[in-house]
Amino acid sequence: MSRRKKSIYKKKENVVKNLSRNILEVFNNDSSKILNYKQIASKLDIDDANGRSQIIKKLIDLKLHERIEEVSRGKYIIKEENHYFEGIVDVTSNGNGYVVCEELEHDIYIPARNLNHALNNDLVKVYVYKRKKNKKQEGDIVEILERSKTEFVGVLQMNKNFGFVLPDDFKMYSDIFISESKLNNAQDGDKVLAKITDWPSNSKNPFGKIIEVLGKPGDHNTEMHSILLEYGLPYKFPDEVENYASKIPITISDKEISKRRDMRDDLTFTIDPKDAKDFDDALSFKILKNGNYEIGVHIADVSHYVQENTILEDEAYKRATSVYLVDRVVPMLPEILSNNVCSLRPNEEKLTFSVVFEMDNKGYVLNQWFGRTVIYSDKRFAYEDAQVIIENPNENPNDKINIAILKLDELAKIIRKRRMQQGALSFDKTEVKFKLDEKSNPVGVYIKESKDANKLIEEFMLLANKKVAEFIGKKKENNKEKTFVYRIHDEPNIEKLAALQGIIAKFGYKINTDTKKHTTDSLNKLLADVHGKAESNMVETLTIRTMSKAIYTTDNIGHYGLAFDYYTHFTSPIRRYPDVMVHRLLQHYLDGGNSPNTVIYEDKCKHSSEREFMATKAERDSIKYMQIKYMQDHKDQEFKGVITGVTEWGIYVEIIENKCEGMVRIKDIRSDYYIFDEKQYALVGQETKNMYQLGGEVTVIVKNTDLERKHLDFNLIE
Repeated sequence: MSRRKKSIYKKKENVVKNLSRNILEVFNNDSSKILNYKQIASKLDIDDANGRSQIIKKLIDLKLHERIEEVSRGKYIIKEENHYFEGIVDVTSNGNGYVVCEELEHDIYIPARNLNHALNNDLVKVYVYKRKKNKKQEGDIVEILERSKTEFVGVLQMNKNFGFVLPDDFKMYSDIFISESKLNNAQDGDKVLAKITDWPSNSKNPFGKIIEVLGKPGDHNTEMHSILLEYGLPYKFPDEVENYASKIPITISDKEISKRRDMRDDLTFTIDPKDAKDFDDALSFKILKNGNYEIGVHIADVSHYVQENTILEDEAYKRATSVYLVDRVVPMLPEILSNNVCSLRPNEEKLTFSVVFEMDNKGYVLNQWFGRTVIYSDKRFAYEDAQVIIENPNENPNDKINIAILKLDELAKIIRKRRMQQGALSFDKTEVKFKLDEKSNPVGVYIKESKDANKLIEEFMLLANKKVAEFIGKKKENNKEKTFVYRIHDEPNIEKLAALQGIIAKFGYKINTDTKKHTTDSLNKLLADVHGKAESNMVETLTIRTMSKAIYTTDNIGHYGLAFDYYTHFTSPIRRYPDVMVHRLLQHYLDGGNSPNTVIYEDKCKHSSEREFMATKAERDSIKYMQIKYMQDHKDQEFKGVITGVTEWGIYVEIIENKCEGMVRIKDIRSDYYIFDEKQYALVGQETKNMYQLGGEVTVIVKNTDLERKHLDFNLIE
């Protein structure tokens, strides 16, 4: 007898556990079969009178709830109708869940008792009860179709000869049982990576094994590695990948140069963050005899080195993106490639894939050329260095690079202005950066500003991406669009815009959603009006949340935020796998190739979008971790903050000077008894009628910092 069948008949005061679910599972295994109570008892290995009696009663109950149908006396069949749906589970922090199903208007509420061992983001089959008046749609998960993840980071808690891993993920509602033979030398209190191997139906906890010991909780490297592994992001390369990369030839042969456009004599330079180690892109500049400008956007030719059907390609695809944590970069490619062979370092010849524009003084592209090149970078600028040149145009006015940077800045501003007039959104979201000591402890916080030098690079990268996408996207093959990788961004959700309007109205702002142009214009006005004000970060964050997520796909619908009909990612192949795909496809079409299978590329696009999303979450977690670590040393200091969220259990407050966000719990506000007013986005005092409202300014002091849970609690200075 299998463990599963044994486990079904678990007695507790002679009551059969999970009887409804197990009876329905029997019916679901063959939905066309008519069964009586004896047949069901046999399938469940229940062979005593008491158990059979419970089955009879449960069959009557299931019939009354219209989940099964009695076709003749004592014989039943499952009632399928449209009660069964597939969807993704979203588990809440209190252990209940919702199934998001495209076919249904509303999400299906799943009480914790009906989760049936489903975990957050699992693909499941759910039975939906008939909805009663004024009640939310409720369901019962009957089958797990696909697990989202089986590996979890957590802390091992040992008993005598077994242990439990307590997961860091607050949406993982069950600890993982680890037998003595599956401990992998882990000790009590270690932070580990555990894999679920089995979850018997009679067990409250899944069974698992420890596959990696990360270290002790609170240790800096342990916590950074934990963040990465929580999202399935590796922090080191397999030895065989490193070995393969180390054998790639570094020198550029004359034969390879002869296949390319030689642009080594053109004035070329890079502008990047001062702490950057990988340089994806370079600009070249030349004044033509006709008075126009030849501007080259040169991108590292990663696809020359990362060949298809190699372990290097497999690893790059698996990762799909570099991950930028606060104190480190986890690259998509091994360091010998990302920081050396492919990186467009100064005073070195490099292989590149380029877009070369002929532009006039008004920033219009008159001619363009795409192809493989070889370049020589004359100088490496940090953004700050280029900014000094832009802000001091009269210093060294005859220097060739200064002339180039000033002209490129002038053209970039023209292009940007035109782009905004055509409906692009202007998000200059505040970016928090940390000053770290030699042990990666945060000793200061500063806000990164996007200045003219940043925008210069941004505009030419956007232009190159747009022109590559147009070059392929506007050409048809047999009246069909050619297979290509696009970066798309759908229009904002109208319901989310309405919710945003309700919030910002309290600050005296408004948006007009009558037309697409009105929406864009009013969103840009909102972002401009709020800039520099206390509530700016909150309003900008809420506005971003109304937007659809940008994704990779072969199905082009344009990019709403940039106001481009065609857009792709071509300019960062060292750190983004989709750019590598774009390089390969572009060269394929330049060589006269036919359109390849769309399905293959769509699958790769989906994978890349998912990995990008995970990387973004890991990056946010690392920022949150550093913010809490920073606040540990400022426990006695009072801070001015803005209320960024209001819930029935308290208010979220973001400190104005460093953007650290924490919670003031409602039970800790002593001056009155406060209740949550959903309509006003506020907590309201019952006696004083004092109000703590979204966007309001308050003063807080640190109450508690929890690095492991990445949680920050404040006390309110009332």
